[in-house]
Amino acid sequence: MRTTSLIIVAAIGLVLMAPAPSQQGRAQQATPLPAGEPAAPTVAPPPAAAAPSARPATGAAAPKGGEEVAHFKSNTQLVIVDVTATDKAGNSINGLKKDDFTVLEDGKKQDISIFEYQEITMEPEPPEEIKLADELKLPEKPKTEITSPTPGQLHFRDKRLMVFYLDFSSMQIPEQLRAQDAALDYLQKFITKDDLVAIVLYTSTPSVLTDFTDDRDLLTTTIRQLPIGEATDLAGLADTGDTNGADTGAAFVADETEFNIYNTDQKLYAIGTIAKMLKSFPEKKALVYFSSGISGTGMENEAQLEATVNLAEKANMVIYPIDARGLMADPPGGNASTAASRGTGVYNGAVYNSQRSGINASQDTLNSLAVDTGGKMFVDSNNIALGIQNVQKAMSSYYLLGYYSSNDKEDGKYRKITVKINGNKLNGGKLEYRQGYYADKNWQKMNGEDKEYQLTQALSAGDPVTDIPLVLQIDYFRISPTAYYVPVSIRVPGSVVATAQKGGAAESVLDFAGQVQDDTHAAVGSVRDNIKVKLDGANAERATKGTYQYDAGFTLQPGAYHLKFVVRENISGKMGTFEAKFAVPDLTADTSGLKLSSIILSNQRNAVTSAVGTAERASRQTLAANPLVVGNEKVIPNVTKVFRRSQTLYVNFDVYDALPDPTDTKSRRVKVSMSLFNRSGVRAFEVGPIDATQLASTRPEAVPVQFQIPLKDIPVGEYTTQITAVDEVGRKFAFPRARLVIR
Repeated sequence: MRTTSLIIVAAIGLVLMAPAPSQQGRAQQATPLPAGEPAAPTVAPPPAAAAPSARPATGAAAPKGGEEVAHFKSNTQLVIVDVTATDKAGNSINGLKKDDFTVLEDGKKQDISIFEYQEITMEPEPPEEIKLADELKLPEKPKTEITSPTPGQLHFRDKRLMVFYLDFSSMQIPEQLRAQDAALDYLQKFITKDDLVAIVLYTSTPSVLTDFTDDRDLLTTTIRQLPIGEATDLAGLADTGDTNGADTGAAFVADETEFNIYNTDQKLYAIGTIAKMLKSFPEKKALVYFSSGISGTGMENEAQLEATVNLAEKANMVIYPIDARGLMADPPGGNASTAASRGTGVYNGAVYNSQRSGINASQDTLNSLAVDTGGKMFVDSNNIALGIQNVQKAMSSYYLLGYYSSNDKEDGKYRKITVKINGNKLNGGKLEYRQGYYADKNWQKMNGEDKEYQLTQALSAGDPVTDIPLVLQIDYFRISPTAYYVPVSIRVPGSVVATAQKGGAAESVLDFAGQVQDDTHAAVGSVRDNIKVKLDGANAERATKGTYQYDAGFTLQPGAYHLKFVVRENISGKMGTFEAKFAVPDLTADTSGLKLSSIILSNQRNAVTSAVGTAERASRQTLAANPLVVGNEKVIPNVTKVFRRSQTLYVNFDVYDALPDPTDTKSRRVKVSMSLFNRSGVRAFEVGPIDATQLASTRPEAVPVQFQIPLKDIPVGEYTTQITAVDEVGRKFAFPRARLVIR
């Protein structure tokens, strides 16, 4: 019998039970965990909060003499397409008329309702002569939000819109200074009369420093006042600022600080936020993204990258990443700022290859953002100002076309756009424009069947929705020579889960759908759950300040896999998608090192009866075989690897194929120790060695290891944890490492 129960665990959190799993999935649960410390508020308001200005924005141009103002109907199906036409030599083709274009959507001709030619100069504007009155005048105060265009007309005519987006959280001080100098060089030598620039700073949240403006003095002052040195250390991990800040409604807010640590998705989400701000501008926009790369964590959400690209395309925003590190040639043996390498790697090229691979990996996401939005990445050059000039050239004259789609369905499906030039006026040249878009979805108009279909389609859709931020962890344990138990843990911030009052309690409904595919794209595991949550007043408030954790498990063979999970809360219809590749290793082959399972770091254990007892009461054998069950308690993996000093760190893993003790063939002689190293590489804490001797009764040739560490005496900071496991009989060892943060 399938049941759902809600149990309150005192002083720990709320344990939310799922129904019995599907055939391939097992042991699902959702657990609201304790609230973390709030992050500082987002400075830039969400797009909905941006109020139209009472006066025209700086740089807004009035229509040319006798020209009609371009008006836009209040219609959500308005589609804007920016078209660049160039001849064989790459020069812009000017003078084309509305009747020269044909626009098709999914093969159906569309009526062009809006036609504008944007003619933008490339001639630098000389600095204005400074007068005495100008020197005595106080500088203008910048507008720290993107002003929405006045409804019903084209806001900027014949203007080049560029956003200087400075990601300080990825840059060290030399890179920050290099980006600052490049921006100042552009403002002094290369800005044109048609250039409008907005400046956005990213530390842990995007902050608008100034709206679009052509005021060179204002832009120069803003760039010179950049907080050089900020976010080079702490903000790269997470924002641990003022706990009294207002909740702005952004995805990464007060109780979600831990979602920002070891999570590159926040950077991509911030770019999507800027795209939403700029979506109301029909003109073409360029995001000049100053960065020092986006380093991966090993478990990136591929869906977030795809969603960010889709948002940029919808906003007609092209991304031009500029690597502020410039030309990099680090010596393989180490330089003045890094320790020298050890071993023979410096002589055989291994160290250099590793350094180059790390640099290339940090640029992969930047390159994807550029290529997928029609931009170009600028790397390996110390002349960063040249990168800005390249953006200027790419943002030359273009045609702005607008049509009201003949397909008024809000089904969220992809629609292909085709633009053609009638006759032979293109003459062998080239047209550049966005190739399509995803239609909007209307949750309120969906019935039960439509909602179920939406969830099913979300597993295969090319337009992932990331309104709900997710953090996911995939682990593995060997349960037979050819089978592995793969637990999947998903954490969702409670603040994004909407609730409705019903019968004096808060009620919400969460949908979970997941699928695992092998390397041939065949589905080898699936999960589908609908979980109802009912909370009284006190627990409802605690849940919104904490996080929910959902666990599922799959039994898989060794190999490469692709996982996609979709989470939806059924009051507002918000959805979150997580997509990632992972591999289950084959631990049966003989190796020189000691074989281990995944290392589970946790700060919470729940009683089996409250965590999984209701859902799995009919299968005690399956419950006993779960590697995450220790005695009568279930281990809850800490997905974000963020701990508080008031908590206890629990460590769990299995050691495989250790040789028997010569004096007792049923025992093993495994010694385990654990050390914590701070960011300077200094050992800050050590525990052990401890003895692990007993074999697991349900997992062949597996020695389970469990120990716990109170964190109250360990200073706050980022640490690398190293576990050393030694098989004293087999003379094999392993020392896996992982990062964690103590707050």
